[in-house]
Amino acid sequence: MSRRKFLSTAATGGVILGAPAIVSAQPTIRWRMPSSFPKNLDTLFGSAETIAKYVTTMTGGKFTISAHAAGEIVPGLQVLDAVQAGTVEAGQTAMYYYFGKDPTFAFDTSVPFGLNCRQQQAWVMDGGGAALMNEFLREYNVHNVGICGNTGAQMGGWFRKEINTVDDLKGLKFRCGGPAGQVLTKLGVVPQQIAGGDIYPSLEKGTIDAAEWVGPYDDEKLGFYKVAKYYYYPGWWEGGPSTNMIVNIKAWESLTPEYKAILQAACSHAYAECMAKYDARNAAALKRLIAGGAILKAFPRPVMDACFKASEEWFAENNAKNPKFKKIHDNWVKFRSESISWFRVTENTFDDFMASAMTRRG
Repeated sequence: MSRRKFLSTAATGGVILGAPAIVSAQPTIRWRMPSSFPKNLDTLFGSAETIAKYVTTMTGGKFTISAHAAGEIVPGLQVLDAVQAGTVEAGQTAMYYYFGKDPTFAFDTSVPFGLNCRQQQAWVMDGGGAALMNEFLREYNVHNVGICGNTGAQMGGWFRKEINTVDDLKGLKFRCGGPAGQVLTKLGVVPQQIAGGDIYPSLEKGTIDAAEWVGPYDDEKLGFYKVAKYYYYPGWWEGGPSTNMIVNIKAWESLTPEYKAILQAACSHAYAECMAKYDARNAAALKRLIAGGAILKAFPRPVMDACFKASEEWFAENNAKNPKFKKIHDNWVKFRSESISWFRVTENTFDDFMASAMTRRG
């Protein structure tokens, strides 16, 4: 079956009406979609390009979206504002960038000691997350079409000195994103908000003591190991952070059902492609970083325990003062508990065995 005939069938519940009639019946639409990510991140910005490519292809050019890297239309951290105001029709971003407006935004990407990539996808798509988040986002005049990327569990970052005890965190000037800074403040860390391009010189000059970015594949490009050799894991604040495609409410509601379905399908493909890139490329990149001088270190268990305790305090504080946060958290935390219990039965057991077996095998 040809692509156009397939689309005609899908759009009409299995009845083939003829591709030309279906395509010609759809309006011609041109959208702009700024991203929060630069072009050199072929993983994250690449998801925006994938969405644009697939929407254009699946509509025979009737619906086109132009993807724009951070700074081309608006700065990367102003994507939500541009979509909300209707300056642009759509945007590709990580919703936790806007937790300063309301910490509830973070659930759409990642929160400390949250879900891994599969659990995040499951919560959004089948655990009630999408409906809850879109109810919240409607107040900001935007609709989240769907998750369109994920990095998998991120690394804990690059440190100029070793972290052996909780006391080593006190006074540490740490560049970190999302709610992690608010959690770490409870342990004496001094969070730093620094753009990606300024991290290397800040570490080199000692203006900051540590910085997190994403993971081996992306970190390697920025050369952090040359100025901060200790590479810690895991990034407990980003166990499975997803990126999102958001659309202005009026623009979303103006779309035909066919176009809405095509956008959602394009986001799903972009998500799978982004996650596959990280899973395929991170292992080799980590080996190269270690060969280049990076020293791989796990956060000590007492440090992890202290951070977990601080994160639970952060959740409790936000639940007490923010009903919107609490409504989503109540659903989310129940899902986290049940999902982790299930993963312990087979997924984690299988992964642990395979890691042990491959180590013994050499």
